[in-house]
Amino acid sequence: MEFGEKLKKLRTSRGLGVNQLALKSGVSASQISRFEKGERKDPTLETLKKLSTALGVSISYFEENSPVNVNTIPEWANEDDLIELDKLLESNANMAYGGETLTPEQLQRVRDVLAGMFWKFKKEDKDKEK
Repeated sequence: MEFGEKLKKLRTSRGLGVNQLALKSGVSASQISRFEKGERKDPTLETLKKLSTALGVSISYFEENSPVNVNTIPEWANEDDLIELDKLLESNANMAYGGETLTPEQLQRVRDVLAGMFWKFKKEDKDKEK
């Protein structure tokens, strides 16, 4: 998934409009729009830091092979949940099975399973708090 697609999915999953994200991040609304439309592809490191901070994710979230799949983020998840999941998946970045390092495809499948379990347990915890 391209940077702009990830940005838009995360922004909308957070219930933010382009202008709201612009105010929160300090990145202009027109620049955010251009990223989301694919008119600009590579943000500067400073822009990436601002957007990541405003959206509550690490910079690595926007990398090509980010461990977090935005399609699996529940609507009830908050910024702290995303940060916690990102840390969990990053801590398991170099997995192996039977002494062999997993391929990127295998690693992504494992990460998807871990993310699914994480959201299930997180939801159960949130339900208990009610």
